[in-house]
Order: sequence, then C-alpha cells, then structure tokens
Amino acid sequence: MWEFCMKKVTSNQQPEESGNATPDAPKEKRLPFNLNSPDWYLNRELTWLEFNRRVFNECVDDRNPLLERVMFLAIIGSNLDEFFMKRIGGLKQQVGARVKQLSTDGRSPQQQIDESYEVVRDLLAQQEDMEKVLLQLLAKENIYICKYTELTARQQETMSFYFKDNIYPLLTPQGMDPAHPFPFISNLSLNLLVATRHADDDHIFLNRIKVPMGAGIPRFIKVEPRRQVFVLFEDVIANNLEMLFPGMVVESCAEFRVTRNAITEKSTDQATDLLVTIESALRERKFAEIVRLEVDETMSAQHRGMLASQLHLDSKKDVFVVEGTMAKRNLMEIANIDKPGLHYPPHQPVDHYKLAHGASNIFHLIREEGPFLLQHPYQSFDSSVEHFLKEASIDPKVLGIKMTLYRTSANSQIIQYLLDAVHNGKQVAVVVELMARFDESANIHWATAMEQAGIHVTYGVVGLKTHSKVIFVVRRDYNGLNRYAHIGTGNYHAGTARLYSDLGILTCNEKIGHDLTEFFNFLTLGYAPVRNYTTLLPSPKFLKKALLDKIRREIEHQTKGNSGLIQFKCNALTDIDIIKALYKASQAGVHIDLIIRDSCLLRPGIPGLSENIKVISIVGRFLEHARIYYFNNNGKEEYFIGSADLMLRNLERRVEMVTPVLTVPLQEQLREILDLQLGDHRGAWDMQPDGTYIQRHPTPKGEQRSAQEQLIVRSIERLSTEAKRVHKLQTGKKIPKRKIS
Repeated sequence: MWEFCMKKVTSNQQPEESGNATPDAPKEKRLPFNLNSPDWYLNRELTWLEFNRRVFNECVDDRNPLLERVMFLAIIGSNLDEFFMKRIGGLKQQVGARVKQLSTDGRSPQQQIDESYEVVRDLLAQQEDMEKVLLQLLAKENIYICKYTELTARQQETMSFYFKDNIYPLLTPQGMDPAHPFPFISNLSLNLLVATRHADDDHIFLNRIKVPMGAGIPRFIKVEPRRQVFVLFEDVIANNLEMLFPGMVVESCAEFRVTRNAITEKSTDQATDLLVTIESALRERKFAEIVRLEVDETMSAQHRGMLASQLHLDSKKDVFVVEGTMAKRNLMEIANIDKPGLHYPPHQPVDHYKLAHGASNIFHLIREEGPFLLQHPYQSFDSSVEHFLKEASIDPKVLGIKMTLYRTSANSQIIQYLLDAVHNGKQVAVVVELMARFDESANIHWATAMEQAGIHVTYGVVGLKTHSKVIFVVRRDYNGLNRYAHIGTGNYHAGTARLYSDLGILTCNEKIGHDLTEFFNFLTLGYAPVRNYTTLLPSPKFLKKALLDKIRREIEHQTKGNSGLIQFKCNALTDIDIIKALYKASQAGVHIDLIIRDSCLLRPGIPGLSENIKVISIVGRFLEHARIYYFNNNGKEEYFIGSADLMLRNLERRVEMVTPVLTVPLQEQLREILDLQLGDHRGAWDMQPDGTYIQRHPTPKGEQRSAQEQLIVRSIERLSTEAKRVHKLQTGKKIPKRKIS
C-alpha cells in the first residue's frame, strides 16, 4: 500500500512537471484503477496536520511582518488544541469502543493516532525552534519576553508587589495526599505542580496550583508601563511561592496542562428537549476523558509518570514535553501589541460599491439594480449584511424576517436588530444551531434571550446540524409581496467577517424566494415532508446529487469533443463519492482545478487517474473560508456559492444552502476571484501526488502580491469607479484627475 509520507514542507522548490501534466499532454494508455482501493486516498488527520505545516511556514516566512509571524505561531497552538479535542478525542473513542473499521486510506483508529502523534511531535519541535528565533527578533524591536530570573532586582520587586496585590488572593493551592485526593484538572487550564518539604524533613508534599486565567490578568504581564517588557503569569507565581507555603522548602515547580475530549454530544434522536440535552452535554464535556498531557521540560520523570498515572494516560505516548511557552495560543497577546511597523498594512473594509454614496433604501437597490455579490473582508460586513438586517427591522413595509444562526459575536448587532424587529411588530423566526461546537453556551444564551423577547426560536431538524447562512425578508412592495434574501458562506459574526475571506449574495430573485420559503418550512416544522426546490441546492437531500450530476455532465461534454472544466474552491475535500467522480472526470479528460484550504484526500497528478487535476492551497493574511463551485457546462457556465464543504458531514449530515449566481456581472466577479487565486504565486501551495505541498514563488518580474492583496486593491478600485460614475450622473461632469504627491 502506498504510504502517506508527511515530509517537511519546502519553500524553495518548484512543482515537478510530471505531477502537474496539462490536459493537452499526450496521454499514455490508461490502466484500470480500483477506486475502492485505499491507495488512492489520503488520510484526513494527516492532511489536516499538513495544512498546519503550511500555516507554520507563515511563521518562518520573513516576508511577513514580525508580529504577524507571532500571530501565526499562536494560531498553530490553537489549531493543535482543537485537533486533540476533536480529532484525537474522536479516534480515542473509537479505540475504546474497539472499532475495527479502517479509514478510507486503510488505517485503523490506533494507527491514525500513532502517525498523527509522530507528525505532531515533529511540528512541535519546529515550533519550539521558531519561538526562540521570534523572541530574538522581538528583542531587536525592544519587545522582551523575559524569565522572572532575568528581571532586574527592581523589576522583581515590582512584580513581587504585583503578586501580593493582584494574584495572591486569587490562588487556591491544593494538596495531594490521602486526605486530599488528586484534584480535578479542567480542560486547557494552566497548572503548577509544586513539590515542597519541611526544612528538617525529607518527606515531599505535592501540591497543585491552578493559574487563574480569565481573572482579568493577562498571560503576559507587562513589567513596566512604558516599556514592552513582559513576564509570564505562571512565572510570577512560581517565583513567589513563599507566601503560599510559608516556612516550607520548595523543591520543584513545573507547569502542566491537560486537553480533554470535546466529542461529548449526546444523541438527539430521542431527546424530548434539545436545549436540555445540549446543556447536559456541555456539562459532561468539562469532565470528559483526557487525551493529552503537556508538561514543562523541567518536570522530573517521576512527576510526569505520576501525573500520567493519575490522569489515566500512556506516559510514553500521551505526554508531550514543552520547552518554550506552554499554551502558545496566548501569544496572540504579544501579536496584538500596537506597533504598526510590525503588522500588515492597515486594512479597512470598504463599502460595497453599490451600497455606498448615501443609498436610501437597500431593498429598492436590490430590486432595481439586481443582486449584489459581497466579498468579505474586502467589503464591509456592517454596511452590507448588518445594514440589510437593520433596515428590515425598521422598514414599515417589511412584514417578516427569518434567518439561520450558527455563530455570532458576543456583542452582536445581528441579535439586536432581530430584537428591534420584534419590537417593531415584525414576525421574526430564527433557527439557532445549538450544537455549533465551542459556541453552544453562547447560542443557548442568545436563543433564550430571543425567545423571551417574543422571537419564534427553533433548533432545526432533529439529527441534522444547521450550518446554512441565510437571512430571508418578506416585504410588501408596490407590486405585492416580494422576498429578499442574503445567502452566504460565512457566519453572521462581525469579528470573523474581518478575518475570514467569505462571500454572500443579496437578491430578490423570485425563484430563490420560493425555495427559501420551502427551506424555512422544512427547518421549522421539525420533520421532513417532500420539498420542491427549483433553483437552490440545499443539503442533505439535494446538493450532493446535484454536484455528482453536474460532474457527470462535464464528462459527457468532454466525451463529445467539447472542453470540460470544473473548478471548486472550498475548505476541505473528504467526501469519497465526490472524489471518485472527480477521478472519473479526470480520466475522461476533464480539466479540474481545486482550491482546497486544508484537508484534501484526493491525490492529484497520478497518470491515468488524476493527471488532469491540480490542487492548490492558499494560506495568507485572511483565512480562506468561501466556497465556489463552477462548471463550464459547454459554455453555459454555472457558478454556485454557499455554506457547504465537500465533506460527508456537510453533504449528508448537515443542513446547508448553496445558491446559483445567475447574473453575468456577479459571475465575472467570481471568475476574477478564481483566476487570481489559481494564479497566485505569493500565498499558494501546489499539492503533490504524495500529499505534500510545494510553495510557489513569484518571478522577479511577476506579480509579487498575493491574491488577497490584489482583491483588497480591486475592492477599493470598484468603489472609486462607482463614485466617479455617480458623480458624473449627478453633475454631468467628469471628476478632474488629482496629482498624487
């Protein structure tokens, strides 16, 4: 069996021609391929880790500003936490249940854990080395992260007073002896294991101190108000233990941290009250099985073994020694230091060019101008999506608002506008997804608040997670009732709308309105009668079949002598049925371009199987989150955007919504995005047949900017062009050209 080799990514190589044959290249005699063989599929866990190697390369890449490199290091830390909670946690559950079924690539659950651990340890070692490099570079910029012992005597005295006044009252040391059993260790908490003894006795007492993160004290404590000198929270505690253990000798003090399984959802099939079921699952997550123990390099082997034993872990496999900063996700505090020269150039989203210039009524614009394509974060979320909902909440002609809510921000304007709408007499219905992982508590809070305000809140269809991004507005216009909608690829979250690259469409298309009426009836009824969709492609019943049919249609066009072309952009490609269909299309000669951010189980560039498939991954300033599905259809081009990735869960186990983009101007904007990203030589990586990636590099005379940077510029240019057009219409005069000084 072919083995997936997780090699260290290299950024100074170019893709080999043999792995990226063009459709026009002479084709060798095709050999039969068994598409059920594990040889032709990569492993989901390993491909996701390979994605994190690409993210890690952004830490290494000195073309990125220094504090942005620190941010990428923090992102890696956060990603690995989630990997252990979700992926390793799930695999360990399978091992515990003695699941014998192999993955698509032929690996048992334990094999996947073992191989993932090998990759993780290698990635962690690179992290540690990179952290040292970044700390040295930060010091050159007068940003110092010091050990307590490296502080001057005056600085130590300052920190000692800070400890007494701000930290000491918050600490609760816990002894561990027959009278004080081993304490509960919460998920991702920072802890100190302190060994003490009496001055005249050799008997060792073990104690646990939980670092009170979340108590208003930063992880990196600023030592002086006017200088960027920081010391770690736990380091301040560790060097002031005499107040906690008066008269005792501190033999050792070492940090540790545990990660618990996040896969604790209860079955909702028989649940009488979904809200109660989810709340119960959240409580259980706090006490879930531990899947990883991280320990400070200074911790003795004896104490590591004790902790592993108490936590029911394999001391050789499940214990990870950390040399640098534990919980590197907190390095985001350092990355957010206000030093403009060490960050990307400031980016301020611009208004959508059709929604700027004091447009009076967004519904009139949509009705008269046609649909708008929104591109976030290049275009403003608040002046488009939030503005759409705000106007709906106060417009006297709006009768009803319906929407799906998967994630939103803490101080959400979205929620406020929905509450305003109810107050203004609108009929409002919201489908809240209670099982949005790690946001369950927030969504329960919002659901309760909205219900109390009189909003009709439902929790979707039993057994299906509602992941769609839809706002539906019914308005009485001059010609009767019209239905307006926003359908997007990203969450209704103002924060992520500035950090993630997403798309959305504002439309009043009659057929889309009809389909959304059907869609929301499906969601709010709680069961699934036959629905009649004419235009939209929702999952789980319609989307996958439609995609497979359209892939087969491209094959038919190709076999009739026409040029088949398929281009997909999404976060992940793991659904085996879709992969098989793409393999068959490639064998038929259809050219396929795939822009897959992270996990891709398909192997491109294999002669006779996938030589017509190219896969790239883009890593950059913004997290690529948009989904675009394109089919040439013998010149009758079809473009689709929506919330669904090409994963089994999205296509068969979630409620998703994908919409066609029907107008030529909007199709041209999607074509621009696809072409820019496929031609990106700054942020793109080419996937090789063995699952590794090679970073592209621009030629000296080629475009040096990434696709994301070019999209920033083009959004500004569109706004400027529209401003000139509007000005000309209003004045009948051209705007004089201004000299740029």
